[in-house]
Amino acid sequence: MSSLPPVDARPYREGVGIALLNADDLVFVARRIDQTAEAWQMPQGGIDPGEDPLTAVIREMGEEIGVAPEQAEVIAESRGWLSYDLPPDLADKVWRGRYRGQRQKWYLARFKGRDSDINIATEHPEFNAWRWAPFRSLPDIIVPFKRPIYEMIVAEFADRVRT
Repeated sequence: MSSLPPVDARPYREGVGIALLNADDLVFVARRIDQTAEAWQMPQGGIDPGEDPLTAVIREMGEEIGVAPEQAEVIAESRGWLSYDLPPDLADKVWRGRYRGQRQKWYLARFKGRDSDINIATEHPEFNAWRWAPFRSLPDIIVPFKRPIYEMIVAEFADRVRT
């Protein structure tokens, strides 16, 4: 018998995400190392204690894809927090079962570097491949349980992106 509370009684993990656009308005997506499916996602991660969301997203860009703060300019922030629930088969495994999913603040940023500046072989790699994708294709290439949040991100930032 599990000592974890029921999934719907668990809190959301506070996090951030970044939609990083190149000069052609394509968005950075990467494939997680721990995924068996052909699913892509944008960089995202947790907010550390005492950290504000903007600081967290800049840190996460460096930790996950090697992008330095001066290589990206934040151009928009989601109006509110967006949440997703983990599927039941993952809820007891991810984050040691402490959370039901994530509550995230999302940012849209313009990448000012070169493709060669992106480095997914970081100290603690999360991805094994990356590419630029059309922004509006995001809901079609993400794992199904994150599709609603990606649809919200596309809807919220669509007026700022050509692809």
